Amino acid sequence: MQHVQSQLAPPKLIATDRQPVFGVFDGIVDSLNVKQFAYFNEMDKPASALSKHFDFKQFQFISIITPHYIIALAIADIRYVANGFCYLYDIKANKLSQTQWLTPLGLGCQLSVSPKQGRAKIGSKRKGIAINIVEGQWHVEINLADIQANLRIQPAPLSLPISVCTPTGYNGWTYTQKHNGLAVTGQLTIHHEPQPLQHALAGYDFSAGFMRRETSWRWASINAQTEAGVIGLNLAAGVNETGQTENVMWINGERHLLGAANFDFNRHSQQDIWHITTNDGQVDLYFRPLNQRSEKLNLIWLKNNFRQYIGYFSGVINDNNGNQYRLHNQLGLTEDHFAKW
Repeated sequence: MQHVQSQLAPPKLIATDRQPVFGVFDGIVDSLNVKQFAYFNEMDKPASALSKHFDFKQFQFISIITPHYIIALAIADIRYVANGFCYLYDIKANKLSQTQWLTPLGLGCQLSVSPKQGRAKIGSKRKGIAINIVEGQWHVEINLADIQANLRIQPAPLSLPISVCTPTGYNGWTYTQKHNGLAVTGQLTIHHEPQPLQHALAGYDFSAGFMRRETSWRWASINAQTEAGVIGLNLAAGVNETGQTENVMWINGERHLLGAANFDFNRHSQQDIWHITTNDGQVDLYFRPLNQRSEKLNLIWLKNNFRQYIGYFSGVINDNNGNQYRLHNQLGLTEDHFAKW
């Protein structure tokens, strides 16, 4: 079983030596304090203020699953542009509809500078999305033609997120914080019909840092109500893999850290079955896509090839206590993403 060493989250990510604290943390970092980071170029010379500004990337993502719908929304600032999306997936009809935003130089977009306290938004009051983080608790506002939401997503008592900071490329770093299997309260209306939330679950992603100029990742996420209780799973390959990973499962709120993840699939076939495993043998899952949200943007100096799939997971996962859980046609998400930013 996996024995990953974790440490208490530092109040500030950038230490007194002006470099980030690396590792897996127990808790949430109060401040990224990016301004204090001493950023160098590939030749170990101090980077310009312009380079430091444009090389910093940040995004926030939330997914919510109810008995009838899946909602996913994201806000990303890649400096040259900001973009956002919110999609609605009707489970019974296997139908996906979406709203998108794209603004030059981040105009009209805001992201929280702290994983613990802040506001992110894109769009307008009549057609927009917003995420408020208050003492580590995430609140979601959606105002669209077919979705109106004012939601709070809450972890189980004492449940820890996965928060990790790793070196990225030669001179960068990435801070990632995720939490799955979260309860949902508040108000959600879809197509003018109020939605029950007692069985709804959510997960979030807060990622920021000086990522590679060309970044790619594969990702899998589950928020599931099962006979064993609430199961959350986050697996990724491609970003946080310099000594540590962001791979984790939550069983009724208890965090279980996992080893490196492997994604075996054919990206050129939309119907291809994915085989997803971890090197520690604790995850062995198959994923069958049902639908997807895709986006391709080719601006020569900026590229985005994004595919997020909704589908069924089946297979076996094992926690760090040796308990085994079988999943059969459990709805969840995967992603295959390339970005040149």
